[in-house]
Amino acid sequence: MKILTGNDLPSGDVIWWTGEGWSRHVDDAIEVGDEAQALIAREDAARRVNGAYVIEATRDGGSVRPAHIKERIRALGPTVRLDLSLKPADPAAGTWVI
Repeated sequence: MKILTGNDLPSGDVIWWTGEGWSRHVDDAIEVGDEAQALIAREDAARRVNGAYVIEATRDGGSVRPAHIKERIRALGPTVRLDLSLKPADPAAGTWVI
C-alpha cells in the first residue's frame, strides 16, 4: 500500500495522511493510491504540510508498518532514550571530559 507522509508546517512533527486531514499517528494513515500527487500539491499549496511524499507500507490488522527502516524510525519517534540525554539546565551539559 502507498501512504502519504510529511512534516507539519508549524511544528515540524512527522504526520500521516488520514483521508480527511493529517495525524501524528502512523496507524491513522490510509492508502492514497493514484491520487497521491494531487493530494501533495493541494496540501502543499494550503501550507499544511512540508516535504510530503509517498512511501510503501503494509497494514497488519490495525497497525501500519512502513516498508523502509527510515520511515519506521520517523513513525516511532526518537531512537534515543530522552531520560538519558543531557538537559540544557543541567550544569554537566556544558562539561566535556576527554
